[in-house]
Amino acid sequence: MGRGPSIEGRKNAEDSKRAKLFTKLIREITVAAREGGGDLQTNPRLRLTVDKALSSNMTKDTVERAIKRGAGAASGENYEEIRYEGYAPGGVALLVDCMTDNPTRTVAEVRHAFTKNNGHMGTAGSVSYLFQRRGEIAIDIRSDASLEDKVMDIALEAGADDVVSQTEFVEVLTSPESFLTVKQAIEAAGLKPFRSDVAMRPATTVALDGDAAAAVTKLIDWLEDLDDVQNVYTNADLG
Repeated sequence: MGRGPSIEGRKNAEDSKRAKLFTKLIREITVAAREGGGDLQTNPRLRLTVDKALSSNMTKDTVERAIKRGAGAASGENYEEIRYEGYAPGGVALLVDCMTDNPTRTVAEVRHAFTKNNGHMGTAGSVSYLFQRRGEIAIDIRSDASLEDKVMDIALEAGADDVVSQTEFVEVLTSPESFLTVKQAIEAAGLKPFRSDVAMRPATTVALDGDAAAAVTKLIDWLEDLDDVQNVYTNADLG
């Protein structure tokens, strides 16, 4: 009988995944502070990223060091933001957001990922028109169906654009500017989102299953594992 991964092995994998997430969040904080300054009150992008980092259990000391590094109080790498666009197997769209201190290396790694997984890179604007930047806040309603109405009332009152009902959760959609205000209103009412972020949301999705879904998932996983890749967005509905 085969044996699954040991407890130590699983812990090491979780620690590695956590370290990679923290590295990406620190990079985001640094760039946000460099571009808009280190004041959370006057830099919405920084406030959003710090909120995401603290929600992921990053320590305040680590956050503050990253802000200082970005705002110029400490030396640090000069990261450049680059977005690559392309197609996964089956023609579904992918946006790949990167932060890098070496664009030549990054584009080579991204292109290699596409090529090895039967996709191909597109030109700037080739798929980005299919997406819109939106705030997304998802709340589980399985424990109490009446939560749907409660979430809707709170979210719309706080300035959300829409509330979308799913089978097991409701998804609140906002503009990027009103995202934190709406999220704070929801949390102040005692509700805890299981997912909240500002992301590139596709206008429509392409349903995939079986081998097609597996092929797209493999490419996304490969891209997300690259050190310079911050986020990968797709219009594929992977079920």
